[in-house]
Amino acid sequence: MLKTLYIKDYALLEQISIEFEKGLNIITGETGAGKSILIDAMSLLLGERASNEVIRKGAEKAIVEGIFSTDKNKNIDRLLEQNEIEKSDELIVRRELSVKGSNRCFLNDTPVALNVIKEVGNLLVDLHGQHEHQSLLRTETHIEFLDEFGSLEQPLVEYKKEYEQLNKLQREITELRSKENLLKEKKDLYEFQRKEIETVSPIENEDESIAAELHILENSEQLLELTTNVYQQLYDSEKSIYDSLINVQQNINALAKIDKTFAETSGELQSVVAVINDITNVVRKYNAQIELEPQKLEDLRSRFQAINLLKKKYGGTLEALLAHYEKIIGEIKLAESFEDEIGKLENAIHQQKETLAKLASTLSQKRNELAKKISKEVKEVLKDLGIPQSIFEVNISQNASEHNSQKNGTPFRFNSRGYDEVEFFISTNLGEDAKPLSKVASGGEVSRIMLALKSILAKNDKLPLLIFDEIDTGISGRISQKVGQALKNLAAYHQVISITHQPQIAALADIHFSVEKKVVEERVVSSIKKLKDEERIREVAKLLSGEVITETNLQTAKELMGIQK
Repeated sequence: MLKTLYIKDYALLEQISIEFEKGLNIITGETGAGKSILIDAMSLLLGERASNEVIRKGAEKAIVEGIFSTDKNKNIDRLLEQNEIEKSDELIVRRELSVKGSNRCFLNDTPVALNVIKEVGNLLVDLHGQHEHQSLLRTETHIEFLDEFGSLEQPLVEYKKEYEQLNKLQREITELRSKENLLKEKKDLYEFQRKEIETVSPIENEDESIAAELHILENSEQLLELTTNVYQQLYDSEKSIYDSLINVQQNINALAKIDKTFAETSGELQSVVAVINDITNVVRKYNAQIELEPQKLEDLRSRFQAINLLKKKYGGTLEALLAHYEKIIGEIKLAESFEDEIGKLENAIHQQKETLAKLASTLSQKRNELAKKISKEVKEVLKDLGIPQSIFEVNISQNASEHNSQKNGTPFRFNSRGYDEVEFFISTNLGEDAKPLSKVASGGEVSRIMLALKSILAKNDKLPLLIFDEIDTGISGRISQKVGQALKNLAAYHQVISITHQPQIAALADIHFSVEKKVVEERVVSSIKKLKDEERIREVAKLLSGEVITETNLQTAKELMGIQK
């Protein structure tokens, strides 16, 4: 349950703190006082997106914080554990909206992503907005109500996973078929490109190796001249460096025999002679290998030019050229084996449809069982809500597939929730046949049908908190009393927060809050307070009569509230 709601600098709400309690929490107030703002703020705690335009003028940020009692709530404990958040008997959910555009979310003072806040909201609260009953007029929502009633989330997850795989396969075969004519048109072009590339048959990094080899061959005459000169200067001339060093070494050796001081110098000089000898051998061998090969040079230049021409045509680099070659080889193979690939995908689609058909059949069977149960329960609740002779039916049908043969797994067309289509039918008058709800129900009846559905769904889901924002819209005072009693019944095992304009509903409150708007320092401010017993009586009386309250109004209010005084 929601224990405390704290709001600061949100629209007309400067700073309020509300302590809710178990049972039926009623919120009343004049139109425009700020009740809808309160609901909007609550919706932030459920993960709804928000704009910084709601920040109160002059404030840096808006804060909405809720403290929930979550003792023994295994789903919340599991979610907190998954997100590495410390668990406790209370859960603090906080949203902060900054004028700078940042939107921060916290669970127990730990920063989290908005989707985590939304998960928490789904586990704790069911908020029924002021106009949400109109969703019942959209037939596509009916299957969602039925599945929610039957807690079919897990089989739906399994089905949707396989349904996505079917869509993936169907996209692949559609793309493949759309490529068929294009491939046939391009096959000749691809064959030409393949032959053009294979005529040269470049290999990875070949352009770099040819460039390096060309650089050497194009400078072979200079290399021959330079190595010859180096060899002569080092070794093969009358005054070569090698001969000079040998002469110097002999003199140093003679000196070392006389004075040992030259012994170390003699060793160093010997190392120098060895180094010169090594360099000489390297230069000699390199020089001996140099060949002036004009034909090889010309061949390399021709190949280098051919590779560069292909690079220019097919991507600019050798890597891109080779990638293009692999691509066209694949396209040519695909064109040659097109029917085989189509056959493989058709077989995979057939197998996937068989898998889906089994899952969809299971879902359909469960829905048909649920339909009888929900029809009975809704009818019972509607009776309590002032529609005693109602007929409520859940019509489950299937659309035939464009592929009716058994080969395709099922004669029905798959959708994201199976192959069923669900529509609610209703009759609210004795002797009339049930007809589509979207065509025959009045606004007040739709509100009561939504309340009936919420009532039985709440029994199944065991959500801790139910919020109803003006669900009494469009109904009479007599029916309002029955709606109020339905809310009261729900509050016996749920915390219920309801915004209402109807005195018959407000009179049944366990805890009553009043929202009012006033001007403070030339600014409009909304505030909320918990009413004491006498204040509750006057508030119900005000809902009955308006601003001028008479003794008759007060007495009627007491009667509605069950006060015998």
